[in-house]
Amino acid sequence: MNAMREANYFPGCSLKGTAVEYDVSARRVCQCLEIKLTELPDWSCCGASAAHHTRHLLATALSCRNLSLANGKPIVIPCPSCYSQLKSAQLELHSNPQLKEEMQQKLGLNGTGSGEAVSLLEYLSGREILERVRSSVKKDLQNIKVVTYYGCLLVRPPKVSKFDDPEDPVSMDRLLQAAGVGVLPWDYKVQCCGAGLGMMSQLDTLVKLSGEILEMAKQAGADAIAVACPLCHANLDLRQPQISRILGIEYKIPVLYFTQLLGLAFGLSAESLGLDKHIVDAAPLLAELS
Repeated sequence: MNAMREANYFPGCSLKGTAVEYDVSARRVCQCLEIKLTELPDWSCCGASAAHHTRHLLATALSCRNLSLANGKPIVIPCPSCYSQLKSAQLELHSNPQLKEEMQQKLGLNGTGSGEAVSLLEYLSGREILERVRSSVKKDLQNIKVVTYYGCLLVRPPKVSKFDDPEDPVSMDRLLQAAGVGVLPWDYKVQCCGAGLGMMSQLDTLVKLSGEILEMAKQAGADAIAVACPLCHANLDLRQPQISRILGIEYKIPVLYFTQLLGLAFGLSAESLGLDKHIVDAAPLLAELS
């Protein structure tokens, strides 16, 4: 019996809306691993990605407020944008005592920035948790071949993230392999999918970038793409039928959050993990499991 681990949890805005299945699957998987996630009380938007384009001080203050709610304890963050925002503020406060004092005065808080921002992927890929993952597997996923897609922000810039290789990350690979998932090698782990360009009327660029990722996943022989980012998921899943139509190439590649794959390996149902919320039907993939 593993000792219960506890961690602060910052879901962020996306996981409370368009990426609710990421939130649900993360919580369910952590329950299976005997990790108690305590959602930060009264957390607020971290400002990603609009605030830092508006005012640096505003972006820092939004992150500092959330960091202060952790009372000096680590904060586990699923969304790469939220993670990058909070981690950047944390590092800046540690290196700039004057800024930290200014934030404390402006926000009226003690201990501003004292919480440590940790990505969910980094947290779950730690050695002890990997052992818990291996012992929690109940369903064989070895026949499902996936490519791991980290996106361009999760492990970059390295001076901020400070975990994994920024050009060839392996933490998600190892985590899914520990769960018995068949992980394929490929060269598009950290290629940009177009990020928010689709929301800024630059659909042609998004189609080109995300289309290349889908094509390379197809050529690699992937049954699915594993992701860790709500925006990457939206571009590769929500936009996939549109990309197929524009490029004249039919793609039907399910795009799953890595937490959903872990949940399947732990014997959780597809419905409880939110797989029914995706645009690209995962039913053929799930049929292989049964």
